[in-house]
Amino acid sequence: MALVKAIKSSKPPKQGMLKNVMAQFEAASKLVNLNPNIKKILEVTNNELIIYFPVRMDNGTIEIFKGYRVQHNNALGPYKGGLRYHPTIDIDSVKALAMWMTWKTSLAGLPYGGAKGGIQMDTSKYSTAELERITRRFTYALGENIGPEHDIPAPDVNTNAQTMAWIADTYMSTKSPSERSKNQHVVTGKPIGSGGLEGRDRATGYGVFLTIKYWAKHKNVNLKGKTFIVQGFGNVGYWAAYFLEQEGAKMVGAQDAYASITYEDGINVSQLLEYTKTNQGSIEGYPNATSIDKDAFFGLSCDILIPAALGNQITVDNAPAIKAFLIAEGANGPTTVEAEQILLEKGVEIIPDILCNSGGVIGSYFEWLQNRNGELWQLDDILTKLDKKIKDVFRKVLETSKSKKIDMRSAAYVLAIKRIENAYVQRGIFP
Repeated sequence: MALVKAIKSSKPPKQGMLKNVMAQFEAASKLVNLNPNIKKILEVTNNELIIYFPVRMDNGTIEIFKGYRVQHNNALGPYKGGLRYHPTIDIDSVKALAMWMTWKTSLAGLPYGGAKGGIQMDTSKYSTAELERITRRFTYALGENIGPEHDIPAPDVNTNAQTMAWIADTYMSTKSPSERSKNQHVVTGKPIGSGGLEGRDRATGYGVFLTIKYWAKHKNVNLKGKTFIVQGFGNVGYWAAYFLEQEGAKMVGAQDAYASITYEDGINVSQLLEYTKTNQGSIEGYPNATSIDKDAFFGLSCDILIPAALGNQITVDNAPAIKAFLIAEGANGPTTVEAEQILLEKGVEIIPDILCNSGGVIGSYFEWLQNRNGELWQLDDILTKLDKKIKDVFRKVLETSKSKKIDMRSAAYVLAIKRIENAYVQRGIFP
């Protein structure tokens, strides 16, 4: 509760993601007694790009798109972070997400910094051919601001393996023929046939599941028969639900942008996925569940809540209604600091985003290494490596939480920020 206590009295009732992450950083800086000079560096972003670029539509007209790439910090290695295509994306949200990526990669012990980016758009309004042209033109506009040893994008909201394949092909095409194969790892999350990592599609969701499993083992909680709800039934939400169901837990609710459904006897995860494939990707209208109002979703009776959609979803308005004893943050920044204060005071435990959903960036690191070294890794080996890595990080967070008597988010921030501070102290500041 250390982070939220430090900011409880100073922040307004509602705030955007940037204010949220800055409040967390301010509180964490006090916890670690962060060097004030290094604090000045970490509280700002290194580079912020806003790019307007033209693309020809299928009907021959030209449309102007607005793209972003924010590079927060690279003290530990190349910038790393996803690209999202969403109407609500703006410079502040991208800055917040880039900063969270810095903490996430640091906490995971990866040789990466943090970045984020995307395009302000509604993907449902464009054809596949238009999305390809938009992606390729955006990649070309980014130019040398990305690169396999400089800034490595990955999939995020409304982007996928196909998006990454277009980016990689476009970027590689700008290089001389003898250099093209050396740039395949400019992005991660690619299709397997284009240098992607087997199992990368499930890495984030599997990581969410693993942190829940480790938490349950620590608390002597048997997951068999436990109930859970998932907000966001995309890649992260589906795989987290899939692995929890395999463990014997039961999904009693799901929500996407179009519908909220519940069934107390349990919604079959695989059947729901198959339904979405025939329903334009949505759970809306799923026949084996009851539709409910979206505002009632977080108040469903359950043991575990997995927010795996967008940021700032759990707020002061819905936190009091939450009945789950554990929240596993599959999304980035889903819980506002005021809501977290309410939840912690209720005794709800939270596995923070920079730990809970780090399986994705760890999987990306494995793919980057595979491409860089010209290797091919097998799925079983990848999942074993992922399990080992996340277990080690989880243990460190738990030990720090116990030794300092602070909540898990505070502990995760302490570890992440101290690692970056150490890098600056050891290397110094040029010149």
